Amino acid sequence: MYTYILKSSAIRIVGLFLALSIQLAFADSICAQPRSPHKAQTSHSSNVLSPEARETVELASGVICKERAVDPKGSIPIDDMQARPSLPIDNPDAIAGAKRAQRLLPVTKELVTTTLRQLVRDYNLSGSRQGAARMSRAIARVAAVRFVKPDLESRDNASVLLHNPRTIIFGTIFLAGLPSDEGIISVLSHELVHIADGEDDSLSVLFERVGNRASSLTGMRIHDQRAEELASDLVGVLAARAYVTKAPNYEPLARRISRSLAHNCVEQDEGDEDHLSPRSTIRALLALNPTLSRELVYGR
Repeated sequence: MYTYILKSSAIRIVGLFLALSIQLAFADSICAQPRSPHKAQTSHSSNVLSPEARETVELASGVICKERAVDPKGSIPIDDMQARPSLPIDNPDAIAGAKRAQRLLPVTKELVTTTLRQLVRDYNLSGSRQGAARMSRAIARVAAVRFVKPDLESRDNASVLLHNPRTIIFGTIFLAGLPSDEGIISVLSHELVHIADGEDDSLSVLFERVGNRASSLTGMRIHDQRAEELASDLVGVLAARAYVTKAPNYEPLARRISRSLAHNCVEQDEGDEDHLSPRSTIRALLALNPTLSRELVYGR
């Protein structure tokens, strides 16, 4: 029987991946991207945060949550969303959020495509014919997405069904809780990455590389589904940052960057087997991108 797979960005959703599928994807990714032990060892040893870099990450994390508190378009933290009653489809804030997400979907697809290609270069995944074919399939799936569907039952979650890969499902609470373009783009991008990965795990090697690097930088265990979720968040943050450059305005740079991560500024900081906790997610993403940390701290 065909199994429909739900991939979700929600902190409390449990993934439906079977262990066998993960193992097969992992084995296939190794065959697709052979690496010498020397190269892997060199990469690992270079991924160590200096004390100064760690301090910058902590300062940048603080900036994100301070900005959220004073930003008129600041996102509602995930734990706050979870505690709120469901919003009907015709709620004005949910309607506004759905219109914003649908309007931003085309530019977000372009940003995700560019970001994925850049990450493939950054993580030394280009050059393989098989890898190029996988990336082409992933990009084609992103391009095929057409719709944002508001859903009352999804509440504070966003998700995709791989048997219907042209639609991103957004809980009405989530739509209302992300009142900025940057916040919506970060979540849209996250879901587009799941769609890009598809049922053939086209991005499994990229997920593995991002997870390994983040694990080395932070000391946290970031593998398998956690790596996929973090890599999807990374694309979301980078796409939102690219949007800031693409659509400049007079708002402070740190504020606009903060919006892509502000929904993680929770009081109840809990993760699960498939997701880092929200605040750990912020730190891991900042560790992966020192430029972003510096821009948040210094505003330039």
